[in-house]
Amino acid sequence: MNAPEPEDRHSKALEAELVADPSELAKREARNGLRQFDAVVEMIGNFLDPERPFKLRPSHLLHLHRIALDGNSAYAGNFRPAGIEIAGSKHQPVGAHLVPEKTEELCDYINENWGSASPIHLSAYALWRLNWIHPFTDGNGRTARAVSYLILCLRLGYRLPGSITIPEQIARDKKPYYSALESADAASHANRLDLSELESHIAEMLAEQLVSVHKDAVVKPKKN
Repeated sequence: MNAPEPEDRHSKALEAELVADPSELAKREARNGLRQFDAVVEMIGNFLDPERPFKLRPSHLLHLHRIALDGNSAYAGNFRPAGIEIAGSKHQPVGAHLVPEKTEELCDYINENWGSASPIHLSAYALWRLNWIHPFTDGNGRTARAVSYLILCLRLGYRLPGSITIPEQIARDKKPYYSALESADAASHANRLDLSELESHIAEMLAEQLVSVHKDAVVKPKKN
């Protein structure tokens, strides 16, 4: 049997279904996705206040995950209670007993390198490391992308403009995103931190998001 293609990379632990109807599940996931992005925007606004300096905490991850899985999973807003596998990937996430510790280490890395690392590096690190830990039964990718975007905006010091956001671009075409994650995973297995492919991918998507601002600015309104 051939190995799954990179675009098939996904995971979901076995658990009791809260929503059995696929159509209803899709509607709820779409609605929760909008709510999760709204929560990211709200957090950006809150932490850009000089009186509320930002420090990434596990509670931020759990908050965004809770919104993404609200009504769809009994584990919404909670770390997974057991092991998990990622279909289409050679990487094996850590055991459930290590998830809280590894999540704390992720937050420590972001906070300790906040002033010295580039915004794209920190965004890429959060995106990769959360997927590497895979701390949830489901919704790992959605939450990782939300946290990564939150960090990018806060490290830059403003909410990024543009009508085609980086999370939307990833959702539109996940193949290069999955390829970049696999590249970072492979380096990690060799005891190296190499996020170059993921950083390049984020930089390209950032450029596309900002290009959309330029297009909006130069396009003339249609006459009635």
